[in-house]
Amino acid sequence: MAARTAVIVDGYSTGNFLPPAFHRLGTEVVHVRSTADLMPSMAPPDLDHYRAGFACPGAAAIPGVVAQLAEYHPVAVVAGAESGVPLADALGERLGLAGNGSRLSAARRDKYVMIETLRAAGLRCARQHVATSAGEIVAWAEETGGYPVVVKPLSSASTEDVAICRTAAEADRAARAVLANTTMFGERNTSVLAQSFLAGTEYIVDTVSRDGRRYVCGVWEYVKTTTAAGKPIYDRDVLLDPDAAPVPELVGYVDGVLAALGIRHGPAHAEVIMTPDGPALVEIAARLNGNMHPGFHDRCLGGNQADLTALAFARPDEFTGGGYSRRCHAVVHNTSTTADGVVESVDQAVVDEIAALPTVHAVNVKLAPGARIRPTEDLLTSPLRIFLAGPDPALLAADHKAIGDLKDRVYRLRGQGEEA
Repeated sequence: MAARTAVIVDGYSTGNFLPPAFHRLGTEVVHVRSTADLMPSMAPPDLDHYRAGFACPGAAAIPGVVAQLAEYHPVAVVAGAESGVPLADALGERLGLAGNGSRLSAARRDKYVMIETLRAAGLRCARQHVATSAGEIVAWAEETGGYPVVVKPLSSASTEDVAICRTAAEADRAARAVLANTTMFGERNTSVLAQSFLAGTEYIVDTVSRDGRRYVCGVWEYVKTTTAAGKPIYDRDVLLDPDAAPVPELVGYVDGVLAALGIRHGPAHAEVIMTPDGPALVEIAARLNGNMHPGFHDRCLGGNQADLTALAFARPDEFTGGGYSRRCHAVVHNTSTTADGVVESVDQAVVDEIAALPTVHAVNVKLAPGARIRPTEDLLTSPLRIFLAGPDPALLAADHKAIGDLKDRVYRLRGQGEEA
């Protein structure tokens, strides 16, 4: 009998947690990348976990790749990263597997189409405009009387090139920056998106679904700080009690989002703002949370999104709906920096000092010697990710403060400390 096999498309970043999760259920994995070469902007997939690997860089390659994958008798096709969502939809559909299908793929990837799909479904969402020039963005903002506005790429991630603009000059500058750049997935930005600013607190809602049966993996509150230049950045995600307000209202709204966007199978990572009028989607991705850490989430949530995703596809009869319980207080801290230069070395003694703090579960050192470190302006430029868990939020707050005193000593830069 052929081995059970799952197909993972673009298994970058936290997608690396999917192969072990499938392996634990007796399911082997093969990898498909959506580009000719691996993308250098994200943590690469560990190809040692896979039976085989294929490249599918465009629609013309899909029939041949489908024929090759069929030989492995796959039970699932799962996107490991956001870049893999449309291809995973297409491959799963061609192979006749349970999945979200390609009809609404654009709505799950293109942020303009996403919000317009929600609007058509009657869900609360931002006003928006897509354009091919900065002038069009400024004109829209001026005509709608809408500052601040949020300017962003149509299909990137990790808050890349997202700007809150309070004047025409800021909107013009932000739109020009988007149009001049490629995304972290190597896609050229030929259009730019502007949305009305949603005032309120922002939250994460992570889910896994099977045939529309939804499990809530965790709800987290974003706590933000402000850079010296006045730009808000993510500092930490704080785990919420599932029964505490506004969690039930957020979950109910996200259920509507999942239905509107056709996300009936697999993981989803939603960012929602609780406005004075109620929840409104920032965006949702049909993949794992980029801050997901299986051991940490098992400890504080009693399960993790990677294992639940594997269960939903490999053993659907064992997958039930429902939601998490908060087993302890937990925080994911993305540190910031004002440093600018090239990393010469990592001071392991300082990393160990952070790791030894009472509530620190794990430390993710993002940069290696030779890497460029830049002042933090988004999640991509945060140099450390630190997972904290414990019985008392005051202990987590104390360790968060201690990390603030240690974080800038982790990286030594070239030329640092040398005499002029």
